Amino acid sequence: MRIKLDIFEGPLDLLLYLIKKDHLDICDIPIANVVDQYIQFLELMKLLDINIASEYLVTAANLINIKSKMLLPQPQEEQEPEEDPREELIRRLLEYEKFKEAATFLREKEVERKKYFERTTEGLQQHEVYIEASIFDLISAFKTALKEVPKEIFFEVVKDEFTVEEKIHDLVHLLVKKKKVALEELFSSAKNKLEIVVTFLAILELIKLKEIAAVQEELFGPILITRRENIFTSL
Repeated sequence: MRIKLDIFEGPLDLLLYLIKKDHLDICDIPIANVVDQYIQFLELMKLLDINIASEYLVTAANLINIKSKMLLPQPQEEQEPEEDPREELIRRLLEYEKFKEAATFLREKEVERKKYFERTTEGLQQHEVYIEASIFDLISAFKTALKEVPKEIFFEVVKDEFTVEEKIHDLVHLLVKKKKVALEELFSSAKNKLEIVVTFLAILELIKLKEIAAVQEELFGPILITRRENIFTSL
């Protein structure tokens, strides 16, 4: 089962996610730490058989190249200092961040407009504000739930008592009864690590089909799973 998701925006999104998650200075990126985390994310995506666009791999190669340059001995004082190998990456990230913030601002304004109704104040309902979790938030939560999982179990999913199709059915029925459910609750109720894997794959498939959404009350906060139709209504 190969997963292709429209919610992937690109390698710069992953880099910004890693930088902001760890509260790093975008203008002074600890490149070794970021490279290691970036590679870990790609490895996990490969294990889950998520389709990885070629630009992710190109960026990984560029990051490794930057890391290797930074490990080289620095020139002596009398020599002209070399350009910081991170400079081009930082410039691209800062530029991309500006566009992303502008897009987020416009999206928030659109959401705000959808909250207005032509009815009396008496008929209005209080709306909770949520932000949609990124695929990287989901993978990070999945990684935390699994800790260390042998690669072999990813190839045993279809042979186990749990299947992605059955888990999709279970999740849909659960969200008919409950308007939202914590992702952590879904993972913690699993019988074993294999069921966590199947649950995660089912969630990704339902997101791909636009049946459900993963949302947060705050950036990097706990993830809630809800039917997509509930995003613009009171949860």
